[in-house]
Amino acid sequence: MALLPSFLALPASSPSRADTTFNRVSRICSTGGAAHDNALLLRAAEVADWSAGHTAPHPNFGCVIARNGEVVGEGFLYAQGTKCAELQAVEAANELGRGATAYINMEPGDCHGDQTPVSSLVQAGISRVVVGIRHPLGHLRGKAINSFRNEGIRVDVVGEELPSKKMEKALKSCILVNAPLLYRAAFHVPFSVLKYAMTLDGKIAARSGDASWVSSRLSRGRVFELRGRSDAIVVGGNTVRQDDPRLTARHGGGHVPARIVMSKSLNLPEEANLWNTHDAYTIIATQRGARKDIQEKLAKKGVEVVEFDMLNPRDVMEYCYSRGCLSILWECGGELAAPAISSGVIHKVYAFIAPKIIGGRGAPSPVGELGMIQMSQALDLIDVSIEAIGPDILVSGFLHPIPDLSPVIPSIHETAALDPTVSPYESKIIFFYKTWDPFGAFSNFSPHSIIMPDETGVPCMWPTVEHYYQAQKFLGVDNPLAKGLIEQIKSARSPEEAARIGRKVQREQPELVHPDWDTVKIDVMYRGLRCKFSMHPHLNSLLRSTVGFVLVEASPHDLFWGGGREGEGLNYLGRLLMKLRSESLKEATPDSSIV
Repeated sequence: MALLPSFLALPASSPSRADTTFNRVSRICSTGGAAHDNALLLRAAEVADWSAGHTAPHPNFGCVIARNGEVVGEGFLYAQGTKCAELQAVEAANELGRGATAYINMEPGDCHGDQTPVSSLVQAGISRVVVGIRHPLGHLRGKAINSFRNEGIRVDVVGEELPSKKMEKALKSCILVNAPLLYRAAFHVPFSVLKYAMTLDGKIAARSGDASWVSSRLSRGRVFELRGRSDAIVVGGNTVRQDDPRLTARHGGGHVPARIVMSKSLNLPEEANLWNTHDAYTIIATQRGARKDIQEKLAKKGVEVVEFDMLNPRDVMEYCYSRGCLSILWECGGELAAPAISSGVIHKVYAFIAPKIIGGRGAPSPVGELGMIQMSQALDLIDVSIEAIGPDILVSGFLHPIPDLSPVIPSIHETAALDPTVSPYESKIIFFYKTWDPFGAFSNFSPHSIIMPDETGVPCMWPTVEHYYQAQKFLGVDNPLAKGLIEQIKSARSPEEAARIGRKVQREQPELVHPDWDTVKIDVMYRGLRCKFSMHPHLNSLLRSTVGFVLVEASPHDLFWGGGREGEGLNYLGRLLMKLRSESLKEATPDSSIV
């Protein structure tokens, strides 16, 4: 396959760049045929990539609507809980969408039970849909494609109805723009990138440990962008002791990744930049029982400490997978990089090579001992890309092939139909967390608006339950800042951003939070949930379908609303949903005493 197109290396940051690509696509489209489809699907992948790094984790979806070789509408999914790419493109195309073709980089995921991506294209009169790749998650794969075809819309999937050879560039772009999700679905760990900067003689620091700076300012700017596209950044304890890093994205807004420090001994300084959790969350991964005094001190600073029976990269990545992470950036030293590579959790490498020589027998290298004694044992990178960044050279490539989407793997329900000994459910518990889960519509982040009164009693529309819940923290507080926060949260572009605003202010400025918040927050949540499930009947039906099952919000870190990592959480969100389900079933059951 071809190398990653240059426009997918980083998200487009200016309208002029987007316009240039738009004009290039229009010129290619005038040729028609396979070149036409290839160019427009490439454009859909480019548009999808604009979402990367804004709000994570979520898949990158882009939609381009074209009529007679001309692009008439575009859209991309900003975050879970926001307007889908297909609906945005339809609104941009308006009446020009009737009879047009829609190009989507990946099959849309019906995570919310309302099929908006499908229904918006159907209602717009789209006559054909070109799909780059099928959805990689088993419970979503093929559903939207079948729905389109049931509505009489022609669907062409690359590699199936459309020959992959003629669509090679577009197919590769569609795969790469959602590579994190493909790896996550295939390997059940987040997509992990190892990044390091080294001199020409392969050193990441002087023998004293000083590493300021190996690479140029331009290369460091690229690293900030890589951070902004990641859910978390991993370092080891030695990096904290030697460099005292901040590990912030520094890109002026958007998604802020968590910082993860792996340390078996917890031999860490009591004061460090990473312990400042005002702008970014910090997690310490350590061995069970390690230095309880340090654990308590860090916890008081707002740092989360997670204990493992045996601390190793794979268990930490499986934990990150349970938290819903898609993409992890490793910025660790060689002693941690080596076991991470050996355990198979590193999928891609970004190596910044600076035109410097430092020498030094004791100077550290980017990767420690891998146990190899012959050159034939060396790990080869796949799909290597080489790029000049100022005076430096960036070499990148994959350590593991991108997972193949074929053949289609049957879902658990299909498997149960083929083999009656396989049960789709091993217990009477339904877990939900991310909106892409089978019951993801139960999440407060699902894109279902509610109408609730504001502080003056006037009905007001909230984009999601999370928007409503976070804003209520500041309701009734006699402070202009609190009133401004309510409006800021209400207009937040995604539920993740609404949650980030509300939680940060609650942590840093508790005087702006309603004094009775801890007493009333459960009632506030229940009112929001009751409104959500009454306004959206299909959600109420979904909730009723779970009768007999315990509902658990599978958040591993929220021990109040979620179930916790090991079931130690209070699971109040699951409890409220079960209470709501019980009330709904009672309302739906006729009173037998009435004849």
